[in-house]
Amino acid sequence: MSPELIAVLAVIIAAMAFDYTNGFHDAANAIATSVSTRALTPRIALAMAAVGNFIGAHFGAGVAKTVGDGLVKLPTGIPSLGVVFAGVVAAICWNLLTWYFGLPSSSSHALFGGLVGATFFAADATIEWGTIVEKVLIPMVASPFVGFLLGFIVMVALMWAFRRGQPGKLNRGFRVAQTISAAFMSVGHGMQDAAKTMGIIVLALYTGGFQSSATHIPWWVFWTSAAVLAAGTYAGGWRIIRTLGRKIIDLGPAEGFAAEMVASSVLFFNALVLKAPISTTHTITSAIMGVGATKRLSAVRWNVAGNIVIAWVTTFPAAAGIACIVYFCVRPLFN
Repeated sequence: MSPELIAVLAVIIAAMAFDYTNGFHDAANAIATSVSTRALTPRIALAMAAVGNFIGAHFGAGVAKTVGDGLVKLPTGIPSLGVVFAGVVAAICWNLLTWYFGLPSSSSHALFGGLVGATFFAADATIEWGTIVEKVLIPMVASPFVGFLLGFIVMVALMWAFRRGQPGKLNRGFRVAQTISAAFMSVGHGMQDAAKTMGIIVLALYTGGFQSSATHIPWWVFWTSAAVLAAGTYAGGWRIIRTLGRKIIDLGPAEGFAAEMVASSVLFFNALVLKAPISTTHTITSAIMGVGATKRLSAVRWNVAGNIVIAWVTTFPAAAGIACIVYFCVRPLFN
């Protein structure tokens, strides 16, 4: 095998490893609320989330193109593959660290931070700061506010619409409805997160000289990224599922339904309309907080929420810092 092929395969394997950790790290995004309200059993919820992720991946081409061609510009050649490899490995490290502590941080921002950190010291490479500000940093700040506000509004609307309903009957109805909202959430997660892995593979193929376009996505990239994300999701990230489903607020079926519908709507809009790679973690977590705040502000366990926000803020720079270290370690191998 040629050195270029070996380097590309190394990046693809790393991207698949990231995809898998993304699946079990972010499985909570799709199923935590449904499991905590007992709308679905854990294994059924995970299976449905895996299928939804697989389906959603096939609609994430716009997000994949943003990741593959919009964030950094790398010259073709083996050294650039070392940059991509270092960025992906840094994202994996951050995923595993935050999973261990049960913190629902953003796998997406870990990946973006890793790419930026590795590119920072690379020769002849440029960071597209305009795109990063527009497509990454602004959504990183805006999506939690949007999720919180919409979660609050939708929950207030549901409370008013069903104010005369019988609690037992309403809970049974919303548990059924959560099957639908969880499915939408799973598809939205696939549209966002599998697409980011696809973008990394396309970037590797382009910089390695195996395709002339930085935006063309081969059919096998769709299938492998979707399948590995689905497998990782089915493995389940129980530490983070417990944090999202139980530690922020005590969710009921109506609250779970509202949070999932809000989060999935935001994910669909950004993937299909804006083609912006936003964080599913930020979106669903903030929606849960917004829904919980309709009970009373003290219903949200703000100490837990504060730890989550700290993880959000530190993810991008922490992954960038890890990527710098990894890049200097692996650079001699990619010459």
